Amino acid sequence: MGQQRTPPPRGFSPAEFEQRTARAQAIMRDHELDALLLTTPPNIRYITGFASQFWESPTRPWFVVVPADGKPVAVVPEIGAPEMAATWLDDVRSWPAPRPEDDGTSLLAEALAQLPRTFGRVGAELGREMALRMPVAQLDELRDALPGLEIMNGSPAIWRIRGVKTPAEIEHIRFICQIASDAYETLPSYVHPGDTPREACRRLTMDVLARGADSVPFMPGIAGAGGVDQIVCGPNDRVMEEGDILFIDTGSFYDGYFCDFDRNYAVGDVSAAARRANAAVWDATEAGLAAARPGATVEDVWRVMAKLLEDAGSIGNNVGRMGHGLGMQLTEPPSNMPGDTTVIEPGMVLTIEPGMEYAPGKMIVHEENAVITEDGAELLTARAPREFWTID
Repeated sequence: MGQQRTPPPRGFSPAEFEQRTARAQAIMRDHELDALLLTTPPNIRYITGFASQFWESPTRPWFVVVPADGKPVAVVPEIGAPEMAATWLDDVRSWPAPRPEDDGTSLLAEALAQLPRTFGRVGAELGREMALRMPVAQLDELRDALPGLEIMNGSPAIWRIRGVKTPAEIEHIRFICQIASDAYETLPSYVHPGDTPREACRRLTMDVLARGADSVPFMPGIAGAGGVDQIVCGPNDRVMEEGDILFIDTGSFYDGYFCDFDRNYAVGDVSAAARRANAAVWDATEAGLAAARPGATVEDVWRVMAKLLEDAGSIGNNVGRMGHGLGMQLTEPPSNMPGDTTVIEPGMVLTIEPGMEYAPGKMIVHEENAVITEDGAELLTARAPREFWTID
């Protein structure tokens, strides 16, 4: 076991949630919304601080209404009302769920109907990278119960609200990035040729947890001769041998926040072509980090990396983008890709993730996590070496 780091305090102060809500309300006014209707774990947790493993049960819907002014209102099943009441919220309404004939619909409609109407519009999780955590039929019932109030796509406002992180959020992300970085660096001490990616990922998961992570929901591990042909499935039981590249990506989790970055390991001696490709992707990562500055767009970041990889002989990249937002979810908007003209702002947390296929079925991908400051990108992860770490 390597260095033990001190985690940031768990949870957030009422002042933090007041700050988040005030930001949300300012952005809601820009989007001409009288309220936001939140139903999903990360959005509800962002506004209220409510956290529960009970989200794994899909039986009951949960609702939080963020009004244009004042504190949010929670409309939740009775089973969760005591813990929701322990958050900073004052107004927690509940019903004896599950009750299929009226699973909170009338209670939620009443809460929404009581709000002042300026625009006659409520924003819900209906758009990009969002999912409404209630039955579609229930949404139809809610709309019927609220004539004159439009329930529309609020995801542009929600992503704008969550896109710029507070200092306390950034410290949470920094911690999970640091302990995963420490564990990655230690991996060659306990993984060897003859092991499988599954064994490597199991040991790495145990290490990350021992260092302070709450869970490790995402850890694909893939090995291939000189590179990998995909980066999303696995781990599997392929026995690693001389000349392989072991790719591991982790989305580890601490107190509501993710890291998301990978590392590549050479199993013994690998080909010169693989080493050249790895160095080219490392250089593209450096260029992406340098380009990720306030005022630039994420498309600008993509173009800088894409040009370097093209010049290095890339024949493709099936990932479709070269990084994304990061925070309470493993991946968040924006996407570093052509056509995404999101302007980078201080406080955003981005992954920089170039990759190249340098020969058929042989891909190298690098990923780092960074917070945007007034001066540019500040690494949250410990920078990967330009040369492969070696497993022997």
